[in-house]
Amino acid sequence: MNLTQLLLILWARKKVIIGTLLVVVLAALAVSLLLPKSYKASSTLLLNYKGVDPLTGVMMPGQLLPAYMATQLDIIGSKNVAIRVVERLQLANSPAVQAQFQEATGGVGSINSWLAGLLLRKLDVTPSRESSVVDVAFSGSEPQFVAAVANAFAEEYMRATVQLKVDPMRRASHYFDQQTKLLRDNVEQAQSRLSKYQQEHGIVSVDNRLDVESNRLNDLSAQLVAAQAQLMEASSRKSMASGSMAASPDVASNPVIQNLRLTLGGAEGKLAEAGQRLGRNHPQYLSAQAEVAKLRRELDEQIRLTSQSVGNNATVLSQREAQIREALAAQKAKVLELNRTRDEMNVLLRDVENAQRAFDVSSQRGSQTRIEGQAEQSDIAILNPAVVPTEPDGPKVFRNVLLSVFLGILLGFGLAFVLELLDRRVRSAGDLSDSLDIPLLGAIEWNKTSQRRTGALGSLLPRRPRLT
Repeated sequence: MNLTQLLLILWARKKVIIGTLLVVVLAALAVSLLLPKSYKASSTLLLNYKGVDPLTGVMMPGQLLPAYMATQLDIIGSKNVAIRVVERLQLANSPAVQAQFQEATGGVGSINSWLAGLLLRKLDVTPSRESSVVDVAFSGSEPQFVAAVANAFAEEYMRATVQLKVDPMRRASHYFDQQTKLLRDNVEQAQSRLSKYQQEHGIVSVDNRLDVESNRLNDLSAQLVAAQAQLMEASSRKSMASGSMAASPDVASNPVIQNLRLTLGGAEGKLAEAGQRLGRNHPQYLSAQAEVAKLRRELDEQIRLTSQSVGNNATVLSQREAQIREALAAQKAKVLELNRTRDEMNVLLRDVENAQRAFDVSSQRGSQTRIEGQAEQSDIAILNPAVVPTEPDGPKVFRNVLLSVFLGILLGFGLAFVLELLDRRVRSAGDLSDSLDIPLLGAIEWNKTSQRRTGALGSLLPRRPRLT
């Protein structure tokens, strides 16, 4: 079917199209005039996108997501908010509403839930493009009622957002209170274990005591090294004094022995001189000989005493070195015990610090959530409250008639095509050629206008077809 055939069909069925158009337009006009007037009131809300929590100062990434606006729209149109509106306006207290509820549901269910469903059907929530403004509109037959419902939805939405934010914080605050008590008990128990350990071991300050004992250990180590060196030297001198007392440096350096040796040398000189001058039995010779013998005995005794004192000194140094060694071993054990005590005490100190840190964090977080649970501040603001409409919002007669024109034309075209399919006629040479599938040789044009003008006389004359 080409465009020419389509236009021929529409022209042939023009009465049907025009009739359908008139019927649809008249029906739309009648319905628009008979429908009751509808009023619409809108309340505008502003959703603040600050992005920062006023209490904690922390960025709130949830409000930066694209789904935030859609979530708020769902909250406005939720049944929870609608039930709040029903309770706020006390719609269920009306006897007429209760009678309608009984008639519609037979008393099954909640009247508040039923009314909330009716309100949501006439609620229209529209967000503004590229802004944080939301328009809450409600339609109805009474101007005062629609304005009250629109404002009630806006206010109850604000309260619902506050409750949705505060209720989790209050539950979290209760949880943190319990955790804070438990952590406080843990801190007290850890501190008690630490105090008991300090009392049992007599610890006042582990670090200072350890420093003193470590210094003492270092001193004993130095004393031991010095004592060992002195003992080695004394042992060498004892060995020399025991083997050859006269060759011992301690004996040779003794001033008493040196004086005795000088005195002995002088006495021997006198004895030799007396031996040359006097006889061996001379009293002077015997006196000189006795003097020399006495000095030699004194020298030998002094050498023996000096050698013995060197041995005694070595013995004393050996005993002192042993004592220092024992003190050093005891000091090492004491320092090791202090290190072990310090390690055990450090474990207890870390337990106290960890318990204290957990308690501080829990207490701080609990205080913060407690403040957040008490802060009934909303991020939503009513930009423009709904006012009582003075003019009806519907029905829109001009719009309905305009739409009915387009609908009537479409229905007329559709009806014309349906009738054409039920009663297909030849309306052009192309239709005849397509129907019979034979070539078209010519066409006779019939002029109905000329036939009407001739009247009865023309009907008696033979028809003159025109061959083209």
